[in-house]
Amino acid sequence: MARQSRISTRLSASSLVHLGAPRLADLLIEAGAGNANLKRRLRLELAAEAGPAVLALEIDKRLTALAAARTRVSWRKRGELIEDLEAHHRMIVERLAPEAPADALAVLVRWFDLYPGLAARVKDTKGELVVAFEKAAPDLFILADTVVEAARLDLVDAVHRRPQDYGRWIAAAGDALGPDLARSFLASLHAASRRTPAGRNLVRRLADRAQDLDLWLSLVAPEQAGSPDIAADIARRLLAAGRVAEARAALEAALSPSPMNRRWTFGHNPRDGAPRLTPAWEAASIDLLDAEGRRDEAQALRWDLFERDLSAPALRDYLARLPDFDDVEALDRAFAYAAAHPDFEAAMNLLMDWPAHREAASLALSRPREARTAKSMAADWASRLIQRFPDAAQILGYQA
Repeated sequence: MARQSRISTRLSASSLVHLGAPRLADLLIEAGAGNANLKRRLRLELAAEAGPAVLALEIDKRLTALAAARTRVSWRKRGELIEDLEAHHRMIVERLAPEAPADALAVLVRWFDLYPGLAARVKDTKGELVVAFEKAAPDLFILADTVVEAARLDLVDAVHRRPQDYGRWIAAAGDALGPDLARSFLASLHAASRRTPAGRNLVRRLADRAQDLDLWLSLVAPEQAGSPDIAADIARRLLAAGRVAEARAALEAALSPSPMNRRWTFGHNPRDGAPRLTPAWEAASIDLLDAEGRRDEAQALRWDLFERDLSAPALRDYLARLPDFDDVEALDRAFAYAAAHPDFEAAMNLLMDWPAHREAASLALSRPREARTAKSMAADWASRLIQRFPDAAQILGYQA
């Protein structure tokens, strides 16, 4: 009887090793004959083995070809193109950067330079191309932080040329763009950068990353300060810096009617001129009351927001600031309030997500007509209640 082989037929790196380098090479050549991206990847791997200079040249050749292309890319070819872009991005970051960071940064800037041309000729209804560049943004600034300032000149020039794109990529980079690097970019920007909306947005994002609050504030237009959400953002930043009086002024700026803060009818005319406040503005106003030492007022406002919206975050914040045992009594009061609330579905959402399943089941049993007509979440609620509270689940329309 022939001895059974111990080699697994399951595809994995460890099992393919047994085929040997010559056989694997033949298989890769065969597969690459019908796969342009695989052929390019194999050439990149060979170039990486030859050294960073050869790899940089190989990547640059492909970037030049993509930049020169004018053919429209259909949705069928979009995935193949994005796969190609991501493969070159990985080679720059993973293979070229460790050996030659300055060269890698220059090549990566050229990779980002492809975006305008590609955006104009790629059918990208799903935004996949945008996402590919935003995902790569952190690597750009991490790499820039590893080289001397003189090696960033190509990146600085690109930021000057395309403030709108780089404003978006700076936002996508998050913490990868640290304060020191952001200050370096700010120091290199011309005064003319602030003359356009895109330029001001770019400087504002850099000021945010540089933790330069006064510069950031100087770039908020007066009409923007009238927006409740922007006013809340301003107030939160000022509160973090301990500038409480300025935070109050920022929030109060949104209390006057403005083009960015006005109630509208179904048509185009203002109804009553009253300001439209938002959850972000309300949350910031609570933080302001706490910072001013008006903690009882802040607590009262948290409870008011809970009662108005059955807001779980407002209730949790309220309870977190109560002494021991007082929070238990307050939670019972909150659940009783929810049980009597006219919006059955909002009350069930609160109780199910808290979670307070016993109280949710009691609500369904005490208001069966509303429970039977609840549609949007009824099946989910019922499936979560069926084990412990089958009667409530049945009312909600549970089906095995």
